[in-house]
Amino acid sequence: MRLLVLGANSDIAHALARLFARRERADLVLASRDMPRLEKRARDVSVRTGVRAEAVFFDACDFDSHEGFYAALDPKPDGVVLAFGEFGDQGAAQKEFPLARRIIESNFTAAVGILGVIAADFEARHHGFIIGIGSVAGLRGRQSNYIYGAAKAGLIVFLAGLRHRLFRRGVQVTTVLPGFVRTKMTENLDLPQRLVVEPDTAAEAIYRGWKKKRPVVYAPGFWRWIMLVIRSLPEAVFNRTRL
Repeated sequence: MRLLVLGANSDIAHALARLFARRERADLVLASRDMPRLEKRARDVSVRTGVRAEAVFFDACDFDSHEGFYAALDPKPDGVVLAFGEFGDQGAAQKEFPLARRIIESNFTAAVGILGVIAADFEARHHGFIIGIGSVAGLRGRQSNYIYGAAKAGLIVFLAGLRHRLFRRGVQVTTVLPGFVRTKMTENLDLPQRLVVEPDTAAEAIYRGWKKKRPVVYAPGFWRWIMLVIRSLPEAVFNRTRL
């Protein structure tokens, strides 16, 4: 197996790449912008698992580069993990549209661009799988992160559409909905620590869900029930919360 990890400097992506390397003996193509950090991570995975791990530059928001980036991959991957994105500052983004646009482009528009290219290849080959990492934030708009949540909501629907389109071509599309994970993206957030898990825990849930061919995977699984409650709240009740 050859696995392409987009946004491989993500802590969840790194943990998931290690799992695929150990359990599937997958050769890895790790793609991101920060090459010094990425090359260290590639060496780390390779040393720990004995698989081949290659670091390649990829700027998700350079939309014009997507086709050329994918065309240059030889051989083409058997699977793709999409893990890039930016949480951003909700308060600042409410006041400055360029910041809001950056959040939307990095979490949604860029995913539509690169996955469109990849999906066409997988569809033609009748082969491959896509694991897209969204967020539970995309399941209900909340005052604390609704711009980020809106972008992730778009990604969730886009992945569902891809899943519907590619099903008859034998291509598996998995939507991942992480809750609170201890990563560099969340390190400055005031989170309820009892609900925060380590990247390895989230990666394990993602891998198990992918292995069982589940269309949607909560990471970890208890977020399915938390979000069931949050999504069930009537607007009159929900609007009084401080979520």
